[in-house]
Amino acid sequence: MPPARRDATANRILDVAERLVQVHGFNGFSYADVSAKVRIRKASLHYHFPTKAGLGVALVARYRAAFLEALADIDRRGGDARSKLASYVELYASVLRRRRMCLCGMLAADFETLPKPMRDSVTEFFDANEAWLAKLLESGRKTRALTFRGSAADLATFLVSALEGAMLIARSYRDVGRFDAVVKRLLNELGPA
Repeated sequence: MPPARRDATANRILDVAERLVQVHGFNGFSYADVSAKVRIRKASLHYHFPTKAGLGVALVARYRAAFLEALADIDRRGGDARSKLASYVELYASVLRRRRMCLCGMLAADFETLPKPMRDSVTEFFDANEAWLAKLLESGRKTRALTFRGSAADLATFLVSALEGAMLIARSYRDVGRFDAVVKRLLNELGPA
């Protein structure tokens, strides 16, 4: 198979697997589900991703890279910390509006059953996410666009946890408004000094 075609097929596999994980969790789909949706034989799927664990590691790596690129895009667009924080929150909201969950949030729910390389990748995703957010929060405190007590790192951990949790609860009620209400409250709590 030519490399370009192999890459296109691998990307289609990753697209389908990502949607399946975001809706059903990592343990809620099989290679048969992926091959049926991509319309390839399971043998072809195994050619690209010999194991489900390998597919999982590739999924997290791609998702993390896309998320980090989205964070870099927020930085490139500029604006104050409050507007950047609103853009950050919108990353979560846009996923939820498509009736999906954060890929790494879904994987965190399956954490104990994941292969170690996947667990490490999920943790690295959250570490990178919290590091970016802590830097943004500290910058916002320095410019007085945001006000909060305690360390920016602790608040970043809290915000990521709150957003992931708010997604889960909103999903269980099939009500994005619940997520929006949590976000509004969180942002109000970080009001300007």
